[in-house]
Amino acid sequence: MKLSKRITQITGGGSDGWDVFYRARRMIDAGQNVVELTIGEHDIRTHPDILAAMDRAAVSGRTGYAEVPGSFALRDSVAARIAARTGVATTRDNILITPGGQSALFAAHSAVCDEGDTALYIDPYYATYPGTIRGIGARPVAIQAHAANNFQPKATDIAAVAKGATSLLINSPNNPTGVIYSAETLADIAGVCIQNDLWLISDEVYDTQIWEGDHLSPRALPDMAERTLVIGSMSKSHAMTGSRIGWVCGPPDVIEHLINLATHTTYGVPGYIQDAAEFAIAQGAPLEDEVSAPFKRRRLLTLKALEGQNVVRAVPVQGAMYVMLDIRATGMSGEEFANALLDAELIATMPGESFGKAAAGHIRVAMTINDEAYVDALNRLVAFAKSHAS
Repeated sequence: MKLSKRITQITGGGSDGWDVFYRARRMIDAGQNVVELTIGEHDIRTHPDILAAMDRAAVSGRTGYAEVPGSFALRDSVAARIAARTGVATTRDNILITPGGQSALFAAHSAVCDEGDTALYIDPYYATYPGTIRGIGARPVAIQAHAANNFQPKATDIAAVAKGATSLLINSPNNPTGVIYSAETLADIAGVCIQNDLWLISDEVYDTQIWEGDHLSPRALPDMAERTLVIGSMSKSHAMTGSRIGWVCGPPDVIEHLINLATHTTYGVPGYIQDAAEFAIAQGAPLEDEVSAPFKRRRLLTLKALEGQNVVRAVPVQGAMYVMLDIRATGMSGEEFANALLDAELIATMPGESFGKAAAGHIRVAMTINDEAYVDALNRLVAFAKSHAS
């Protein structure tokens, strides 16, 4: 029996770029003591108070079919949070609750792209971006941001391929680079979107992990609220990765159509998880700061560990739970370095090439293990790089 091209070509017909990660997991399964600095999973788990709220909701009966768009209370909470953080008037009519940020990405592209449309995204990119675009039948086109420009995308590069395209996907704070797009960069991106009638899909799931500078949501820029769909999630801000709770924020007419999509796909998010998310948001900045504090602290530990040498260099560590390391001085590609490091030191990192062509010669390190083990791994990584420097 034949399967659809859409499902068989989601990864583009080749590797999804995560070969080193899969190999590290096989080594762990075989009993080897591998230090994992790979995926963005908090080393602390969901706060007990959130779990208690989830339990209360489940025990009280919130285990049946829930409101498909999200409960009024949760949508109101998300809208109020967005309005407070961005200064843009936002109501429940702007919000669809989704099963995580990944579902929101799929929904947003489904809303604006038809079969065969061109959907743009920035390279380096989160690994699922091109597959998400292929999954809704659109054609993914990557636009490289360059290491020499600290991975800030240039408007001229976007404009060069924008004619005839339908949408542009951006991510700031950025995974994998940890870079925050500057106000100038975002203003330039907005200009290209307006000039070329592009929808802007803005993935802002790391908006609580800001270490240097400020996060600006492009929805707040002039004439952008009506052409921007913002992706949000509780995964990174509240360590609720497994709860699968996120949202799309956009114009009310788009949200109305996305509710129809949710009715025919996910049929919403369980009520007890929605109630727990509402409780979590109500705790405000103190809880968000508690969740982000380990990464803020490890950013400083990273910079300290890299002092006094220039073989391993960090891309500006401005936000998110990752640091992108330039290891080109070793003469190896990111993939070669990550594989060799795994073999020699049992330290697993993500090759830059896993996230596109632009980050070749880099590796991504997730700051997701305890401080002592993290510093030890960084010191060993730097020593390994020095021993292989050209």
